Amino acid sequence: MKTIPASSLPQLEFYRYLIGTVGPRPIAFASTISAEGHVNLSPFSFFNVIGSNPPMLLFSPNLNRNGHKKHTLLNIEEVPEVVINIVNHQMVEQMSLASAEFERHVNEFQKAGFTEVPSDQVRPPRVGEAPAAFECVVRQIIPTGTGPGAGTVVLAEVLVGHFDEGIFGENGLVDPRKIDLVGRMGADWYVRANGDALFEVGRPQMGIGYDALPAALRQSKILTGNDLGKLGSVRALPTAEAIRAYAQTNTLGALLDEARNGCQYLPDLLHQQAHNLLANNKVEEAWLTLLQIPG
Repeated sequence: MKTIPASSLPQLEFYRYLIGTVGPRPIAFASTISAEGHVNLSPFSFFNVIGSNPPMLLFSPNLNRNGHKKHTLLNIEEVPEVVINIVNHQMVEQMSLASAEFERHVNEFQKAGFTEVPSDQVRPPRVGEAPAAFECVVRQIIPTGTGPGAGTVVLAEVLVGHFDEGIFGENGLVDPRKIDLVGRMGADWYVRANGDALFEVGRPQMGIGYDALPAALRQSKILTGNDLGKLGSVRALPTAEAIRAYAQTNTLGALLDEARNGCQYLPDLLHQQAHNLLANNKVEEAWLTLLQIPG
């Protein structure tokens, strides 16, 4: 491991380590308005949802390289309202264009080609092209430091959400394949949350745990940490009757025949078979396979 005390590097250098490893980060495309009525639109990747009762979002417009406040922060200090627009892949290049450091009171909606849609309950407009947008009132503004790169935490309560009809699946929930979100990585890198990047992890239950796995499984050079996590999620191991019945299936017949012929590699073969089953979330079959190992 490369160990680096944060205080040992200039702010910008350690910042690059932070954004290169803490990610992907969702993007808050924040639209705000000044007291004089000038609209601003800027993206921030220090952003997330932090509660649902009431629904709360958090984002942080850091001080710029000169230690000055971003226009977004200046606006919400004057008018404590914000629309958090969600960014998908179809709008990422326009979003990037809006992040340029234009002069204050330049309207980034116009510079980046976005449509201003009047909000229902707050003064800043929302982005018409966004797959979702949240009208918010700012509840707290909390500075976390001073000088270039210092953060300012903005706590915003959601009053109303707007959702494109096209992002919903048949179950009425947002379908990640349809909303096609993007996330921020380090340097110039982004990630697209679609295709092979999407995968599911089942809800955890009170299983037997990693510590209850046999040592031979924990020390396996074939089974991965993800494999062991799935194996430890079961509430109970298969019964002896189920193990004997599974041994008679075609799935294991050839491997067990090798065992009867003294194959010294049977544990590895069964570990590989279980690894393949776990890749398809067939946890019970993986256990039935592994428990064929003598001893």
